[in-house]
Amino acid sequence: MARLWLSCFLLPALVVSVAANKAPKFLANMTSVILPEDLPVGAQVFWLVAEDPDNDPLTYGMSGPNAYFFAVTPNTGEVKLASALDYETLYTFKVTISVSDPYTQVSREVPGGRQGLSRGMTPLECSQSARHTTRESLVSRAAYKELSRTNRRLRLLSVTLFASGAPKIRKQFQVVERAVGEGGGEILLSLPSHSCLHPQPWYGKDRGNTTLPVGSVGVSPCLAVDKDIGPCRQWWCTPIREDHRPVLPAHDCSPGLGPVPQTGSNGTFLLSLGGPDAEAFSVSPERAAGSASVQVLVRVSALVDYERQTVMVVQVVATDSVSQNFSIAMVTIHLRDINDHRPTFPQSLYVLRVSEHSATHLRAGGQATGPSLQTLPVGSVVFSVLAVDKDIGPAGMVVYSIEKVIPSTGDSEHLFRILANGSIILNGSLSYNNKSAFYQLELKACDLGDMFNNSFTIQCSLPAFLSISVVDQPDLDPQFVREFYSASVAEDAAKGTSVLKVEAVDGDKGINDPVIYSISNSTRPGWFDIGADGVIRVNGSLDREQLLEEDEEVQLQVTATETHLNIYGQEAKVSIWVTVRVLDVNDHKPEFYNCSLPACTFTPEEAQVNFTGYVDEHASPRIPIDDLTMVVYDPDKGSNGTFLLSLGGPDAEAFSVSPERAAGSASVQVLVRVSALVDYERQTVMVVQVVATDSVSQNFSIAMVTIHLRDINDHRPTFPQSLYVLRVSEHSATGSVVTDSIHATDPDTGAWGQITYSLLPGNGVDLFQVDPVSGTVTVRNGELLDREIQAVYYLTLQATDGGNLSSSTMLQIHLLDINDNAPVVSGSYNIFVQEEEGNVSVTIQAHDNDEPGTNNSRLLFSLLPGPYNHNFSLDPDTGLLRNLGPLDREAIDPALGGRIVLTVLVSDCGEPVLSTKVNVTITVEDINDNLPIFNQSSYNFTVKEEDPGVLVGVVKAWDADQTEVNNRISFSLSGSGANYFMIRGLVLGAGWAEGYLRLPPDVSLDYETQPVFNLTVSAENPDPQGSETIVDVHVNVKDVNDNPPTLDVASLRGIRVAENGSQHGQVAVVVASDVDTSAQLEIQLVNILCTKAGVDVGSLCWGWFSVVANGSVYINQSEAIDYEACDLVTLVVRACDLATDPGFQAYSNNGSLLITIEDINDNAPYFLPEDKTFVIIPELVLPNREVASVRARDDDSGNNGLILFSILRVDFISKDGATIPFQGIFWISNSSEAGVFTGSIQPVTSLDSTLQGTYQVTVQARDTPSVGLSLEANTTLNLFTVDQSYRSRLQFSIPKAEVGANRQAINEALTRATRTTVYIVDIQDIDSAARARAHSYLDAYFVFPNGSALTLDELSVMIRNDQDSLMQLLQLGLVVLGSQESQKSDLSNQLISVIIGLGVALLLVLVIMITAFMCVRKSYNRKLRAMKAAKEARKTAAGVMPSVPAIPGTNMYNNERANPMLNLSNKDLGLEYLSSSNDLDYVSINSLDDNSVDVEKNSEKIKEYRPPHTPPEPDPEPLSVVLSRQQAGASGQLEGPSYTNAGLDTTDL
Repeated sequence: MARLWLSCFLLPALVVSVAANKAPKFLANMTSVILPEDLPVGAQVFWLVAEDPDNDPLTYGMSGPNAYFFAVTPNTGEVKLASALDYETLYTFKVTISVSDPYTQVSREVPGGRQGLSRGMTPLECSQSARHTTRESLVSRAAYKELSRTNRRLRLLSVTLFASGAPKIRKQFQVVERAVGEGGGEILLSLPSHSCLHPQPWYGKDRGNTTLPVGSVGVSPCLAVDKDIGPCRQWWCTPIREDHRPVLPAHDCSPGLGPVPQTGSNGTFLLSLGGPDAEAFSVSPERAAGSASVQVLVRVSALVDYERQTVMVVQVVATDSVSQNFSIAMVTIHLRDINDHRPTFPQSLYVLRVSEHSATHLRAGGQATGPSLQTLPVGSVVFSVLAVDKDIGPAGMVVYSIEKVIPSTGDSEHLFRILANGSIILNGSLSYNNKSAFYQLELKACDLGDMFNNSFTIQCSLPAFLSISVVDQPDLDPQFVREFYSASVAEDAAKGTSVLKVEAVDGDKGINDPVIYSISNSTRPGWFDIGADGVIRVNGSLDREQLLEEDEEVQLQVTATETHLNIYGQEAKVSIWVTVRVLDVNDHKPEFYNCSLPACTFTPEEAQVNFTGYVDEHASPRIPIDDLTMVVYDPDKGSNGTFLLSLGGPDAEAFSVSPERAAGSASVQVLVRVSALVDYERQTVMVVQVVATDSVSQNFSIAMVTIHLRDINDHRPTFPQSLYVLRVSEHSATGSVVTDSIHATDPDTGAWGQITYSLLPGNGVDLFQVDPVSGTVTVRNGELLDREIQAVYYLTLQATDGGNLSSSTMLQIHLLDINDNAPVVSGSYNIFVQEEEGNVSVTIQAHDNDEPGTNNSRLLFSLLPGPYNHNFSLDPDTGLLRNLGPLDREAIDPALGGRIVLTVLVSDCGEPVLSTKVNVTITVEDINDNLPIFNQSSYNFTVKEEDPGVLVGVVKAWDADQTEVNNRISFSLSGSGANYFMIRGLVLGAGWAEGYLRLPPDVSLDYETQPVFNLTVSAENPDPQGSETIVDVHVNVKDVNDNPPTLDVASLRGIRVAENGSQHGQVAVVVASDVDTSAQLEIQLVNILCTKAGVDVGSLCWGWFSVVANGSVYINQSEAIDYEACDLVTLVVRACDLATDPGFQAYSNNGSLLITIEDINDNAPYFLPEDKTFVIIPELVLPNREVASVRARDDDSGNNGLILFSILRVDFISKDGATIPFQGIFWISNSSEAGVFTGSIQPVTSLDSTLQGTYQVTVQARDTPSVGLSLEANTTLNLFTVDQSYRSRLQFSIPKAEVGANRQAINEALTRATRTTVYIVDIQDIDSAARARAHSYLDAYFVFPNGSALTLDELSVMIRNDQDSLMQLLQLGLVVLGSQESQKSDLSNQLISVIIGLGVALLLVLVIMITAFMCVRKSYNRKLRAMKAAKEARKTAAGVMPSVPAIPGTNMYNNERANPMLNLSNKDLGLEYLSSSNDLDYVSINSLDDNSVDVEKNSEKIKEYRPPHTPPEPDPEPLSVVLSRQQAGASGQLEGPSYTNAGLDTTDL
């Protein structure tokens, strides 16, 4: 109540007037400037431009370490260069520009540079707020929340306020930071986002330049509203977050940091901060009396930055204001990182010049920093950006994206892509001329998100822009501006005459390289040339007539070549064909050529003046002269090429010429005009002249034509006789003359008198021939002249002259006989006889076709010599053939197959003698008269074992009989073991046969079973009566290494090896055997299995043991053997026979050698960490009840791992620091489960409940090995005691039984409200004499995990701060929080209390009356001032910041001091001892409740608590209406919060 009345005394000092002014602001583009480094001093570089809503005159300025480069004209904003710039020295820097009207100044830091570009920030917005109604500014809660949200982006920005006249507002622009807010009177606030700040007065020596720290800007205890935690309440020991929640010491912040309560001035003390981080915080209150709750507040939020330091330390110093004695409390503040930083690019604009085929990186200013142009293929990195996020974890991991590409065409949309590391990849090709010369990429970087403002937030950077200029490269050839060029020129044009101008330009528009012209090809070289200006000129004499085959045109290939080479090091050039037509002039006369159209080429070689022709005598008129190829040609064109033709000469009258007129060229014919004059008998040659005359110039040419006359045929050839008889021997040689005396005659001369002889078709024409000139008849084919076929031939001989006139005569030719036929044998002779018994008798039949009865046809017979002739005889006249004795088939060469061939010669008696041979074949048939014979008397073969189907050997036999029937041999097999073999015969021919002895495919021999086989092979003929021949075959089996080795099972018995270097050297030998004699065995290690308790532990034990080739097992790493890691090592081994033959298994089956690792006591016990705090409440602790516990493990096994606990020492540390040793106060019990041993610490007797402090118990864990020394470990436990002073009593309106039934619900509610462990001591009913509202009570302790406990006062505050738990407790019957002692009623004490109360009440009535009188007296003056303020408010734009300093935490606007109000709840907790019948007790003592703001709805709402009987709603308050209308008029709607201040109510006016 006293505090409430004190506020009434101070109320008149809270009323002040309101003033406003709008600050000017720079234009949005006043953030960066790009300057060339060669800018001359004094040149104008840029203008400063700002806008002022009040249209006040503006003054511009510039400051900063680099401001000396520029000179600013204050009244215009023109900026000129004052000092020369140098890119190599300083390529980018920042300056601060400022603008002010007579009341306000705004400054901005602007980065500048040569060819450098940075991005600034948008102006800061500040809005009005009922929380802060000084003349400086009105800051709305919405604006405050926005400032809080962006607090981390503003950490580098500073605010300076000037109080003289109007505040001076400074704004510094950073490249990557973003400021927010812009409004009436710009102010930059870096307020914490979730802070509850106490009112804090601030005074500076210079009232016109007062620094306003964060946390001291007139913000009340409830300035910040956290949507997660509700309205601000009293904060207790809470660690600070990076988002700047209230900071308080880590221990109790209730009265305990301040001095012991005293009375008067002796109890007043001052609070201040010290320590390394004190400048970041402030303490509240700074002055107090008696006792006070101390809060450490954020003062400079920029210093509270997790990225700078994670732990901050301050010292809270409480100094007695009289004695100057002080106490110090150390506060450690742990910062928690939040996602309060967005990724930032080092600069907001990147400039890159990329060649069509290569790339060069540029700094922000646009100057190249990369190397010379290099090849940049598709898929390579164009540029790399890096955005930095100062947060850690996912909030600091950055991903990149390309938001937009300009130009936004289809081919540019996916032309670039960005990787996770910020590298920008070129997806397609660039083209300066065909695509785009410029691209702008909007880049964005976002983190992976984390918690911020109690919600998952992803922070994204401001957009950065990459400007890519595509640099044109000389990669295109030049182009002619026209697709076709043509011109004409007269053929007599002089040298140097201009004909045509061509023009070409560089295809690379961004380069435009000069072009050089040349004529690279021409159909008429040398006629024309071209100059550097592209003009084609005549360079030599022209002749159109040379171009007739080229359509009178000259084709010129003009090449345009760029001056410089292209990017490939080649000439960039283009060619075009130019057509120049040569015009005709009459400079030629017609000339004669010896050719035929159109094949004439009119070359000088074809030009001729003498021609020759032929014609028959007496030819008809208009018959042309033969063989005359005359062409007249005039190369001129049109009328210049027209000419006339005429004839002259001695014989011109006999002929005519055609045509008589022609143009250009014409074939000329000389025709017979008078036939009678063309007479061979008169003259054989005639001559005429052909004259060609130019029709224009009358120039002419003459050609001489010589005409030869041809005679005609008028006589026939004749023979002297009509028949000639001739003789010739048969088979005369070809060409033999039959007759050469037959001739015909023809009186014609010349060609007509030339006679040709021929034989007309008929019998014998193919046998004889005649010479066509001489008429001699000869034999054509003597082979065909055969008298025996035809003896006489008749032929017709014809004579033909040159005119094809003919006559004939008959030839009769007789053939004479010669001995030309050999004897002919009739039939063939094949005789079959059986050997030994058959006989031969046969007659040879023959005849001769020559003339019968002559020697040419008489025959004689004889035998020609042969190997078997002596066995036969032949009659020479009759041709009878006989044998002389028996014939033997085996005596005949086997190759003859029993056949004897005799050759009989038959000859005639003519000249010359002719003969014929005939073969007589006598086949001697075979009979089976011979036995087979083996080529060896016996056979010995060797074969490998285990080789099925192999060939063992080959036997060979021969039968002398020569026929297959009689000499075919078959083989058979017999003897011991013959069933293991098979023999297959093969006939070789000529009586020979082979028997292949082999093993069946499924049978193999085994040396170890039978090494030798004795077999018998029989050879016999198929003849049933034939006998057989046998031979012995011995087969020896060869041993091979075909058996795998085997491991000795006895050598694989398990062994045991002790761990940790206990054993060394050989520990086992693995033995193997092999039945093969040539075996070479070695032992191989196949695998190692490491297991612990049957679980595979991987390769842990692989290096512990080794196995050598002889099977010895050695310990490799004795010290590495660890039972705790692996208790069983399995060596998987096998035996290998190195000499095993290919195809057989060389390895034995795998065997396992088990090595059991034996444990030794090599591990000491160790305690398991416990996240527990042990608290002892003596009155609850009973003997042999557990008060604490420890857990330990030992990695050894068996007795080596068995742990026993013992208590070595017990010390009690009292609160004053004294140490008291105890003996036997605690004992410890042992238990174990799943390898974990637990020691339970229990008191031996009851503990002393008066002791306040901590028991330090030292516990030892020791193992119990069966062999060797035991190992041990120690640990010390702290057991915190809670004495009876912390025992709290809660009274309930329900009986004890119901409280007991609700005990669990009550415990949960108390635990939730206090965040402690609740130890309920007792529940009892209250004596009926002492009852008021309570019927029972519950005594309990409320203990924190660190061992500290709540007092009754602290418990009361914490329960009241948790409304949900409080409501639940009230429902459970809680009515009073009282002391633990029984509350007895004493009548005398009650009377004394009543008297004292009446006296105090009388005093309060007097004070109220005096105060009310003073308030009424000043009420009208205050309200008149409020009306004046309303007038001013109508003139002031909404959002303008007033200029008078505020008293933090109050709604006062004067310079008097104000005592801050405590941040206590105004709601009745329903507890009996706090209840009051005075309605004023319901009124909030929060000094800013009347200035409440509804942030969510932005609508007017009065925050006040009304008693149960609320009076009628009052009329609207005029000042609030004026302010609301003014704000609505400024923005068109009510955008900001609405305000109601009962102290400024002017309704009654």
